[in-house]
Amino acid sequence: MRLKTPATGRSVWTAAALSAFTLSVMTMGPAVHAQPQEQTQTQTQTPSDPRPEYRLGAGDALRILVYQSPDLTLEQRVQDDGRLTYPLLGALQAAGLTVRQLEERLEQGLRSGGFLRQPQVAIMVMQVRAHQASVLGQVQRPGRFAVDTPGMRLSDLLAQAGGLTALGAERVIVTGQRHGQAWRQEIDLPALFASPFPQEDISIVGGDVVFVDRAPLVYVYGEVQRPGPVRLERGMTVLQALAAGGGPTLRGTTRGMRLTRHGAQGPLPPTSPSLVDALEPGDVLHVPQSLF
Repeated sequence: MRLKTPATGRSVWTAAALSAFTLSVMTMGPAVHAQPQEQTQTQTQTPSDPRPEYRLGAGDALRILVYQSPDLTLEQRVQDDGRLTYPLLGALQAAGLTVRQLEERLEQGLRSGGFLRQPQVAIMVMQVRAHQASVLGQVQRPGRFAVDTPGMRLSDLLAQAGGLTALGAERVIVTGQRHGQAWRQEIDLPALFASPFPQEDISIVGGDVVFVDRAPLVYVYGEVQRPGPVRLERGMTVLQALAAGGGPTLRGTTRGMRLTRHGAQGPLPPTSPSLVDALEPGDVLHVPQSLF
């Protein structure tokens, strides 16, 4: 408690009161600071988004291990009808199940049949054949790749194929089945990687086909250092195409250039382009010889 001194009239703390106040502050201190800390932790937590487990399909190769039962340990492949033949249990439906669900089914069969009291089954997927996607066209390693992870993204599949070649286009075509219907979508890769939203990177399912076409070309010929086809970059101008071709020779000139373009009905009349004009796929640019 506090007392007033007769001389000064000021309040002073007694030793007992000071000790009690100090103890209360020490006790309340962590509780006072705990609430903002808990609130901060709550605010920083992000909801988890677990991907669904892989479901087995016809053709998948499995290794089935039974603890302390080597006779029941074997490698087996899921048959075309989706069933799996296992000793003592016969044919079991495996297609459409997750690995854990199949493990539980085998454990239940061994337990209920009286073969093992406490069976412990572990299954490893050795090879995925039921769910595969194809990557064709201008990639480093075209072929078929296992879609062994549900929710696998287009970028993941392209990475397995080694990425695009130098001639690969910036737009890829993905075809397949969605909800029992034929499905097709064109993906702009630069826009995909520039987008902050992951939904732009579409999910790949078994049976999808990803095709990477050749990049569009323009053709530069005449008095240039390196005549021939030039990869058409996005927004490329006549000046940029000339630079990609090494520029005009000593006898060449940018005056009087001719641009030939194909329309919907066939070739259009040649035009005289300026250096800042944008090019289109298939354009043919001729650089003439200087008269002086």
